[in-house]
Amino acid sequence: MAGAALVLLFIISFYVPALLNVGKAGLAFLCFAILVDVFILYRKKEALQAQRITSPRFSNGDDNKVVLVLNNQYNFIAEAEIIDELPIQFQFGKMLKRIKLQPESETELEYIVKPYERGEYLFGNIVAIVCSPLGLAKRKFSFPAAQTVQVYPSYVQMRRYSLQAVSNDLQETGTKRLRKSGQSVEFEQIKEYVRGDDYRTINWKASARKSQLMVNTYVDEKSQQIICLVDKSRSMKMPFDGLTLLDYAINAALVLSSIGLHKQDKTGLLTFAQKVDSYLPPERKSMQMEAVLETLYRQQTNFADASYEALYAYIRGRVKQRSLLVLFTNFESLYGLQRQMPYLKMIAHYHLLLVVFFENTEVKTLLHSPASNTEEIYIKTIAEKFTLEKRQMVKELQHQGILTLLTTPQQLTVNAINKYLEIKAQQML
Repeated sequence: MAGAALVLLFIISFYVPALLNVGKAGLAFLCFAILVDVFILYRKKEALQAQRITSPRFSNGDDNKVVLVLNNQYNFIAEAEIIDELPIQFQFGKMLKRIKLQPESETELEYIVKPYERGEYLFGNIVAIVCSPLGLAKRKFSFPAAQTVQVYPSYVQMRRYSLQAVSNDLQETGTKRLRKSGQSVEFEQIKEYVRGDDYRTINWKASARKSQLMVNTYVDEKSQQIICLVDKSRSMKMPFDGLTLLDYAINAALVLSSIGLHKQDKTGLLTFAQKVDSYLPPERKSMQMEAVLETLYRQQTNFADASYEALYAYIRGRVKQRSLLVLFTNFESLYGLQRQMPYLKMIAHYHLLLVVFFENTEVKTLLHSPASNTEEIYIKTIAEKFTLEKRQMVKELQHQGILTLLTTPQQLTVNAINKYLEIKAQQML
């Protein structure tokens, strides 16, 4: 703006020569002001410091906080542009913020990132461009801050549900409290009868010895085996809200394993596609969750076809104790399910099998949208066919005595926990 004013003044001085000296004086003053501004900016070698504070692990599909700590050593309010070089997985390349830094003080700049892929994310340098007090010069600072952050399956969800499991507060997140049918067969102790106790649990022999009513108490059965089977085939490649079905299944398997351990069950993990890629035997040891987390983090897939024959052979050879097998998979056609049905029936013969597969939320949205022409009517008819086939798959599995859970990807974790609690309450295993 000052330069434009001086140019205009020099142009006018062709017609009003007396203004020429004023223009020269103004130009000299502007050059002097620039030199002063540059001197103020560069007189301190390390006038600004910046560092990035972040967790060494990010949670996949969740909001993760990144904090930039800026230490301003200037004795004036510095207007700055802060650029943080983000990993290529975030696609938008860099984070740009404009901020005013108070003199000789420390400022924290916070922003949120949300990854949608597991793996390693490489952050670059932090760049700051500081404006001088008069706004005539700028200085660029570049701070080496290369940092690799690993994106793990959603441990944020795992911790939240684990805390609720410890406090018996799972129903607050959408999981429902289920009334038990009957009682567990695992005996705990004999105690005195109080009003409200089930009279069917009265222990008559103990009552005769004590000369007062005594009742047996029972607890939920423990040390049952829960194994999550994660299908990594091409049917799990479909994306919803940024995450693939495979990542939804991985996040749900992590949470379900954590809940199982809190319920004193043994939890394990198996992933497969054309063959079984990894198997973690069910355990109840303290390091089991860390092993599950690391195993799920390392899962890589080319989304090939799944071999349920190989899955059945592996389970038959390695899993000897009757277990609850939670199979996270997806079937888009009734024919696809019928091809795998013989293997599912053989697995269900030896174990309690729960098949979890997905509703297509995009098809449901299309189904409820109004049709204004013949083409849209045909499209809605095809969408209705897909929806009907999903319901037929549920009935077909139930007809074969196989437990089934049809859910949207977004509600997978809550619905899987619900089903697990229901199975525990009804003592199906």
